[in-house]
Amino acid sequence: MESTDVSGPAVREHPGPGTKGVSSVRSETSRSTGPSSRKLERTDHPGIYKRGGSYVVVYRDPQGRQKKKAARTLRQALDLKATLRADVVRGEYRAVSQTTFTDYAKVWIDTYRGRTSRGIRAKTLADYRRQLGLDVNGEPLGDGAVAFFGRKRLAEIEPSDVKRYAKQVADRGVSQNTVRLALAPVKALLADAFEEGVIRSNPAARVRIAQPAPLVEVDDDEEQQAKAWTREELRKLLDEVPANWRLLVELLAGAGLRVSEAIPLRWKDLDLGRRRVRVRRSMVDGVIGKPKTEYGRRDVPLSPALARRLWEERKRAGEGRDDALVFADRTGKAVAYNALRRALKKASERAGVPWLGVHALRHTAASLLFAEGWNAAQVQHFLGHHSAAFTLATYIHLLDHDLPEPLAVDSILDPEGGNAGATRGVETAGETAGDPVEQQDGETRLVPRIAAEA
Repeated sequence: MESTDVSGPAVREHPGPGTKGVSSVRSETSRSTGPSSRKLERTDHPGIYKRGGSYVVVYRDPQGRQKKKAARTLRQALDLKATLRADVVRGEYRAVSQTTFTDYAKVWIDTYRGRTSRGIRAKTLADYRRQLGLDVNGEPLGDGAVAFFGRKRLAEIEPSDVKRYAKQVADRGVSQNTVRLALAPVKALLADAFEEGVIRSNPAARVRIAQPAPLVEVDDDEEQQAKAWTREELRKLLDEVPANWRLLVELLAGAGLRVSEAIPLRWKDLDLGRRRVRVRRSMVDGVIGKPKTEYGRRDVPLSPALARRLWEERKRAGEGRDDALVFADRTGKAVAYNALRRALKKASERAGVPWLGVHALRHTAASLLFAEGWNAAQVQHFLGHHSAAFTLATYIHLLDHDLPEPLAVDSILDPEGGNAGATRGVETAGETAGDPVEQQDGETRLVPRIAAEA
């Protein structure tokens, strides 16, 4: 049903000759000659008028101002009239907003603080801005949701429009998670618009996006498996890392930090006396915020050697500010992730070890901790995971699956004789079991007790 708000002074009815109870109605302020200026012809239903091939519902809002809405058919007009009357009586009436998606998005992104009591991380807000297609000044970038919905009024957006936008994103060949991330700010924006009364219903509330199955089957478990270097491969890699990157790479491999946690470290985040790194911040796309999750906020132990090298670097850097970055470029700004990645990749090529990515340093730290005998709960807290089960599931394929020596239960039962029952002669075994033994044809046989007693 299409509807259009037209406000103005009350109309006057002028019955004309030959109308037989049907009179024309015209707005006193109407001066145009377009379709909306056609005469309104009264129908048998009060408040509903016919104009050309469509119908108009005339009603008053809660403030007593006359409004009009158009409908294609009489049935739609009757339903519209009933809905409007009920909304006014219940106090739920909302005038159709003329606000466009673009205009609302510009204001919304600057004031949005999340939809839960936890608020929203600065990094997530920056992602929302980028997904909407707005720069830091609120100007359109020419892509994203703003480019798709454009000047479309919020009140005109239907669930089918949201699905079409999701399909446009998916058609780029991206993952289902990328589609979800693109929809996240759109859903949050429309939810807020609904709560503020800008729109009568949220067109994205029940939208579910199904991702088509890939044409080529992919082993998801294999794709998601963590990859790590062996102890020897890590040694070779570190030998080839340039001196200006060596300390950062050692910290990533030795403390198992995420790159986003290591890059924004300040000297005051290091307690070198206790050999601890206090993880309190993260940096993604140049935006500093809280750690990835609440579990990411933690104190990570350092080896004596790594703590000593950090202390030496602190002395070499001089008595600078405690809030200065540990890993900074020549201008004092945080080092760039892409520069680290290039340096590490070239080092892997020189070392002759497979390139597994920067994050593999964290996976390598975890695998080596398990090899040293750490349990899943200890590694979980070390890495800042939400559960030990997740940690174990992530790294179980990296653990040694060779079975150790089996448990010697016999030695528990007979600590002096060890596995005696399995090595004694048949006669002894029989005696131990309490069964009689007999010799026949030069062979020793156990005689069942019931037979012996017979």
